[in-house]
Amino acid sequence: MNIMNLYKTSIIALFIPFAVLPVRAEKESTRTINSVYTAVPFLTIAPDSRSAGMGDVGVATSPDVNSLHWNPAKYVFAESDASVALSYAPWLRKLVNDMNLLYLTGYTRIDKMQTLAGSLRYFNMGDIQFTNDYGDKMDVRRPNEFAIDAAYSRLFSEKFSAALAFRYIRSDISSGMSNSGVKAKAGNSFAADIAVYYHSEFELSEKTGFWALGADISNIGNKMSYSNEQNKTFLPINMRVGGAVGLNLDSSNKLTFSADVNKLLVPTPPFFDENNVMIGKPRDVGVVQGMFQSFSDAPGGFKEEMHEITYGLGLEYLYKDVFAVRSGYFHEHPTKGNRNYFTMGIGLIMKPVGIDFSYLIATRGRNNPLNNTLRLTLILNLGKD
Repeated sequence: MNIMNLYKTSIIALFIPFAVLPVRAEKESTRTINSVYTAVPFLTIAPDSRSAGMGDVGVATSPDVNSLHWNPAKYVFAESDASVALSYAPWLRKLVNDMNLLYLTGYTRIDKMQTLAGSLRYFNMGDIQFTNDYGDKMDVRRPNEFAIDAAYSRLFSEKFSAALAFRYIRSDISSGMSNSGVKAKAGNSFAADIAVYYHSEFELSEKTGFWALGADISNIGNKMSYSNEQNKTFLPINMRVGGAVGLNLDSSNKLTFSADVNKLLVPTPPFFDENNVMIGKPRDVGVVQGMFQSFSDAPGGFKEEMHEITYGLGLEYLYKDVFAVRSGYFHEHPTKGNRNYFTMGIGLIMKPVGIDFSYLIATRGRNNPLNNTLRLTLILNLGKD
């Protein structure tokens, strides 16, 4: 196996179960798989237990310490002045037993109008046996990836906020290895997020509540290379929009419903017909052009473009601001990755400490490697509420 293709053929396939990265495909009537692949897909994994328990939603939910991943603009509406959290997720344990994701994040309030936040995300891929083009075994290595984030959010009115986040990404999947005379290197990239959030309260039949809208475009950055400047792969530039509605049923019981919609702003791979004519558009374009092209370049036309949209639905019940029960559903079209699962979770808030737990139940594929995924998050509130 060519180590230059390790990321596309091994690691990405683990993140997107049953996905195949086609170089050539049949006519639309028989073609079934055309996933949009990127570098560093670990950046798209839900890192915290609360959102993971709600179907991977979070762009418009009530703010918490893990908002940096979902929508950093929410931080200025947070109740606590400062908080830190640590999340842990064993990953794809139905396939391997040594892959995991760690996420450390926190924020602090500068004043009533501004907040600062930061995070460290570390993904350990476990032991991987590298081989050359002839299948000969080479070294056993432990590839890893990490990202360091910093975010600034600001309140522009009583109901509206915006944020910028900056990210350094390092992907060391085969550093130091060589193949066919080409020496691999760690991939490095810089990226940015742009986010907005609108939050408003209301009264309904003597009950109070809130509704919110959010939008976040994440991982806008230069392509990543593992060998040379001509061999580059897009980052997982993602557009996430959604809304949330919360209702205080009484002084002790609260209910929140949330929904997120996602689309990768990355070009769709083209395919070739029986006459070797390209259908679709080339992917070797610049980042900005690729973002705009991603809305209209699917070989299957508008229908396939719609298949590239994923959505999550989430429900959270909170009792006396102490105990939370969560559930959700995430959907991805079978031709674009086939990630479809129900989620559930619980949370316990014992100020200043909190703990969240989530569990994933895959709905397609008896041996789906995502099935039974667990996440655990520990939270410490440092500031005043």
